[in-house]
Amino acid sequence: MSRHYVFDAFALLAYLRGEPGAERIRQLPLSAHAGKIRLSLCLMNYGEVLYISERQGGRPAAEEAIRIIDHLPIEIVPADRDLTFAAAHIKANHSLSYADVFAAALARVQGATLVTGDRHSSNWKG
Repeated sequence: MSRHYVFDAFALLAYLRGEPGAERIRQLPLSAHAGKIRLSLCLMNYGEVLYISERQGGRPAAEEAIRIIDHLPIEIVPADRDLTFAAAHIKANHSLSYADVFAAALARVQGATLVTGDRHSSNWKG
């Protein structure tokens, strides 16, 4: 396995909704199923996907998001003390949302590439 990617909420929302960039994002789970890459998602960002889905489409939309995400080959990583401290450090030094810094911190800690649909996060270089 050579490459490792971390999703943020915007990337998964684009995937779930078929938004611009979704086709490119759809290739990643296919590659992960084939064992070519590794995918991760911080639990904090998973929660962000759920609240946005529920806010826009009600509880059924959030439940559908859970059903889809839980069947993807993505490792869900809890926000433990070390990851939270890494995220706090990034937040103190960069203009990213609090949820986005968890995806950025996870990518940094795991030596992975951050996959984002958020134009603000895509400018972050960690």
